[in-house]
Amino acid sequence: MDLGLKNKIALVTGASKGLGYAAALGLAKEGCKVAINGRDEKRIKEAAEKIQKETGTQVIGLVGDVSLPDVPEKMVQETVQAFGGLDILITNTGGSAHGSIDVLNEEQWQAGIDLYLMSHVRLIKSALPYLKKSDTASVLTITSLAAKQPIPSLLLSNSVRAGTLGLTKSLALDHGKDGIRFNSILPGWTETERVEELLSARAKANNSTLEEEAKKQANESSFGRLASTEEFANVAVFFVSPAASYVTGVMLTVDGGSYKATI
Repeated sequence: MDLGLKNKIALVTGASKGLGYAAALGLAKEGCKVAINGRDEKRIKEAAEKIQKETGTQVIGLVGDVSLPDVPEKMVQETVQAFGGLDILITNTGGSAHGSIDVLNEEQWQAGIDLYLMSHVRLIKSALPYLKKSDTASVLTITSLAAKQPIPSLLLSNSVRAGTLGLTKSLALDHGKDGIRFNSILPGWTETERVEELLSARAKANNSTLEEEAKKQANESSFGRLASTEEFANVAVFFVSPAASYVTGVMLTVDGGSYKATI
């Protein structure tokens, strides 16, 4: 099936590793020109070179922390300057502090809001003028299953990521007339460095092992395992492609059936 992505221009943030990297690689395999963003200059440049070498498509690495107010616009402008436009925006972020309400301080809450909500707001706002010029414009916000099914000790993520779902749905309603689609993926537990960090912290707290905690979490899935990053990327690439042209305002869990509610 041709997804219609050849020569489309995409910006993917938080893409030096994990879910963002997998999505960027998937887009490049479909022939997209891709700008990837990350905070670590060495890591993001290496990631860009690796994707370009594997796929033969144009890939550039952009350095910047998208939780900072001025960086999102800079990332969008550098993408447009490099490739001449923008068709696809995938907003993905790293993790923040975790803990209970009596542990998290005001600075940590504000940092979480800037990371989990305002980075999406600023990226989308900066990208809108260029997306309006595209005939296949698509925005995908990457949040977490935690936005619908809270995860213990991840109070900040559980709370703020839910706001990104409201943002995405609202923008889908507001900008359908502009031909721009807005969707969100809520990944469940996936084989990434971030998940390994969370499970390691849980193992320490429970006096268990990483392997034991991973098995417990895997058993929450209908398949009894964690997702691979490629499985996540396959869904992300379809979502932003012209093949999904009538799909907007959707909040899709990619979690192997871990989400137990019917709505």
